[in-house]
Amino acid sequence: MKYIMKFKIPNDSGNNVVKDPQFGKKMQDLIAEVKAEAVYFTNICGRRGGYVIVNINDASQIAAIAEPFYYWLKAEVDFIPVMTLEDLGKAGPSIEAAIKKWG
Repeated sequence: MKYIMKFKIPNDSGNNVVKDPQFGKKMQDLIAEVKAEAVYFTNICGRRGGYVIVNINDASQIAAIAEPFYYWLKAEVDFIPVMTLEDLGKAGPSIEAAIKKWG
């Protein structure tokens, strides 16, 4: 199942980690380790952060993906389940049933 992992880095810890000359390399290694399908860095509520697209087949994988962000970056992390267009197409009968019952 696809998830968007949103991470937000506190300014103090973010200031410390970006001083490291190896910051870019470490971030590349981390993104490779979590097997991200895509990653987008941006500001979130005035802080450094980003969105990482990951595929999680078992809930136990969440810890392995989140822990490096918690420990290294002191980040707040949220996981948001998402559907692809193909997934949405497969959901058609369920949507129709819900509309019929509740609409």
